[in-house]
Amino acid sequence: MMTVVGLIGRIAAGKSTVARAFASQGAEVIDADQIAHEVLAGPDVVQEVARRYGPETVDAEGRVRRPVLAGAVFGPSAAHDKALVDLEAIVHPRVRQRIEDRLATIAAAPGGAGKVVVLDVPLLVQAGWDGRCDSLVLVECAEEERQRRLDGRGWPEIQRAARERAWQRGYKPPGPEKTLVVDASGDPAYTLSQVDRIVRSLSGK
Repeated sequence: MMTVVGLIGRIAAGKSTVARAFASQGAEVIDADQIAHEVLAGPDVVQEVARRYGPETVDAEGRVRRPVLAGAVFGPSAAHDKALVDLEAIVHPRVRQRIEDRLATIAAAPGGAGKVVVLDVPLLVQAGWDGRCDSLVLVECAEEERQRRLDGRGWPEIQRAARERAWQRGYKPPGPEKTLVVDASGDPAYTLSQVDRIVRSLSGK
């Protein structure tokens, strides 16, 4: 039976690092950020974004200008919060359908029944994906290190605070019976060893 694992954790906790560690252990990783990039490139979505957020959010070649769009949806006001909810309504259903299609394809492929599939989905719990997962992996990181990583992303402070708020909105800690923990604070080799143990456990090895 295919096992679906969802990654959860705060921004810059190390979820992408943990996802790569899972991939190195043979797991199939579905990256929702990558899928969202593909969705935002679709002509129908570009048109919706331009209608909702203004023509300045699309460049001369018909591509969404992501930094401009981020400025429109991540900010301190209620209008920013509404703009983010509207963007999620445009993008999330399309991303969800692509993820479901990918899961079905993996399950139907030879050997798919024994696969570990990892969902690397921002705001996984908040978007309701936890119910689709057999297990959750909570990626933890020392707060000082997490803040250092956030510093390296170069986001304006207003956007940074808004992204943190977006994560907190609607988050409910999952029950311990379904949740495994990986500490991604430091040495990548240590992170990999934790993931290796999880994959072996999920695979019955």
